[in-house]
Amino acid sequence: MNDTALRLGTRRSKLAMAQSGQVAEAVSRVTGRPVELVEITTYGDVSREQLAQIGGTGVFVTALRDALLKGEVDFAVHSLKDLPTTQPDELVVAAVPVREDPRDVIVARDALKFTDLPSGARIGTGSPRRMAQLNAYARSHGLDISTVPIRGNVDTRIGYVRSGELDAVVLAAAGLNRIGRGDEVTDFLSVDTVLPAPGQGALAIECAAGNADLVAALAELDDPFTRVAVTAERSLLAALEAGCSAPVGALADLLADGQIVKEMRLRAVVGTTDGTRMVQLSTTGPVPETHDRAMALGRELADEMLAQGAAGLMGERAH
Repeated sequence: MNDTALRLGTRRSKLAMAQSGQVAEAVSRVTGRPVELVEITTYGDVSREQLAQIGGTGVFVTALRDALLKGEVDFAVHSLKDLPTTQPDELVVAAVPVREDPRDVIVARDALKFTDLPSGARIGTGSPRRMAQLNAYARSHGLDISTVPIRGNVDTRIGYVRSGELDAVVLAAAGLNRIGRGDEVTDFLSVDTVLPAPGQGALAIECAAGNADLVAALAELDDPFTRVAVTAERSLLAALEAGCSAPVGALADLLADGQIVKEMRLRAVVGTTDGTRMVQLSTTGPVPETHDRAMALGRELADEMLAQGAAGLMGERAH
């Protein structure tokens, strides 16, 4: 039996280390081999620019992929929402484990709920997608909020609230849960109010396509329902030609009758960051049986959104 350690490439952030540690334990269980974390610094980690400015797509992923291609690590763990929609031929996403809570949450001062925030409340987020939907919701419900662009890790973002600089910040539920800070959430944003980023809450475990044994071992951690859902979401994102910094929200959820999953619903939204113009559509159909069907579902909904003018709402088209 091969008992040499598998090398897992991970970003250095507290969140990346936490989710990579959880994957490492699972991989160790299915392979019977120890797993060591190899910390890799990515451009997105060192750049101080707003994510929307540095292009978003791939800034957290490229260095990890380079390490995989050079054979410096055996596999890598990514937040799926950071992964570009084009997949290099030499690499394969061997597993998409069961998804965490995909919702966005707010951490607000005085344990306030979103709808209880005072008039003129300042809400921090670095995401054009969140800004667009929060502003649209506020506008349609007569709330007066202003969205303030921020970035940084969870501590930095929550720090703005604790220091009184901001009234609230928007974060992903999954990230807070994975670092054991879910108890700091003051409100969950319903997906009817804010659709998450495509792939939010899901992880991608990637390795070299040629390493058949490792691909097969990692595949044991794959959750077929999560994979089909995120495949549809990311196909929609790709068909809109939008990078992960574009104001696109999408969520595929499985509609069950008791224990039996009957259908999948894909919902998506594109909007201007001020929330004045939105295109929001959904489609429901049988759960896609194949990768190609899931891809087609995403493309079809994207085509309908483009027909309703979605492209013009995304600012710069990603190239």
